[in-house]
Amino acid sequence: MGENSETLVWLDFAKHHNYLSDEQYLEAYSLNEEITKLLKYMYNNPGKFGVKE
Repeated sequence: MGENSETLVWLDFAKHHNYLSDEQYLEAYSLNEEITKLLKYMYNNPGKFGVKE
């Protein structure tokens, strides 16, 4: 998922340039991981979300 990699780059950039605190970075990183898991599940199980195979 290319967009996810881009999100991580921007999170790292924001942390490096002190736009995010350590706490904010870890929270955003954790949320990003959870969203990635959900998207992968949806991608691997399209029938559960109304997509006909």
